[in-house]
Amino acid sequence: MQVAKPVGRNAPALKYDILSALAVHALSGDKHRQRSVLRITALITTRYNWRSNELSIGREEIARLWSVNERTVKREMAKLRSAGWIAVKRPAARGRVAVYEIDLKQILLDTVDVWRVIGTDFQERMQQEPAEDNNVVPFQPKPAIPPPQGEDVWAQVQEILHNRDPELWSSWFRHLNEAERAGGQVTLIAPSRFMADYIAQKWPARVLAAYARIDPSIRALRIEAAD
Repeated sequence: MQVAKPVGRNAPALKYDILSALAVHALSGDKHRQRSVLRITALITTRYNWRSNELSIGREEIARLWSVNERTVKREMAKLRSAGWIAVKRPAARGRVAVYEIDLKQILLDTVDVWRVIGTDFQERMQQEPAEDNNVVPFQPKPAIPPPQGEDVWAQVQEILHNRDPELWSSWFRHLNEAERAGGQVTLIAPSRFMADYIAQKWPARVLAAYARIDPSIRALRIEAAD
């Protein structure tokens, strides 16, 4: 599914659509979903930088915004990370709060069921391709590579990663293989040391979020090189 790009230069035009999708998604669920969505909405509307996709905030300040204690913040942020909605961009250090990034595209994908409730114009707007620069000559697109099919956990994780971003999956995730899954940890094998290190640095939260949807016991990830 193609989804309009929710961050960067076009983000201000999409922010109200994203907040609308979150609100209707919350209202279609139970009180637990409504509370979680209200909490992330509060972070977005009070502290989120739409252009840089950064949320700079400490646990103490989040607790104050949510009117809860810091243990509740820790638990709720872990839940949002498992859902793939939030990831740590830069961890907290002495004198500096943590910087998070919000995966708005994953939020949009997770709220797709309520798009029709908002309206057909909303559906069309959210699924449209971003405008291209008329001075750029388009290249012939490559044929789409289908994700692996199967009932095993790794095939389902691959399908989730593919649906989230087919181009990223085709370039990186499809080259991985699952070597071991035990004790809450999964080990994946990449064909090269460069690929293993790059994926481990850039997208561990996304891979773990995909696992969390199939096997919530997985909380740690290792990526090793085959060579």
